[in-house]
Amino acid sequence: MSTNDLVKVTCTVNGEAVSLGLDPRESLLDVLRERLALTGTKKGCDQGHCGACTVHLAGRRVVSCLTPAVQVDGQQVRTIEGVAGPDGELHPLQQAFVDNDALQCGYCTPGQIMSGLACIAEGHAADDDQIREYLSGNVCRCGAYVGIVAAVRQAAGQP
Repeated sequence: MSTNDLVKVTCTVNGEAVSLGLDPRESLLDVLRERLALTGTKKGCDQGHCGACTVHLAGRRVVSCLTPAVQVDGQQVRTIEGVAGPDGELHPLQQAFVDNDALQCGYCTPGQIMSGLACIAEGHAADDDQIREYLSGNVCRCGAYVGIVAAVRQAAGQP
């Protein structure tokens, strides 16, 4: 592909301004991992089924493997690397994952946390059934679902 075929995209990723020339066929996931070295976002199925690649785009969760990177022009992107505080202090949901043993192998954890943050922010964490339904697009092959639901419940301030 020639440089004439590239699309200039400017966006904000985890609070940092980014400007790139992108092939219109590139996924947001591939740009995050391969061009920006933000490898916390995981490539699972590459078909939008597992949720391992979940990030926030303009405040909404998206599966980045199915999101064309050129669509983020002028938008804000937040990945798992942008969740902890600037001093490295864990976000309350990240701490809740630790407190509730909500991870085993850890591969799905970034996507689970990004979906959990959206679940809480959008008011879908009133009870365990609602949390389970909202997180149903995120697969944990290790089966840590009980801990994941408990972590979201804890971070949402639910008993």
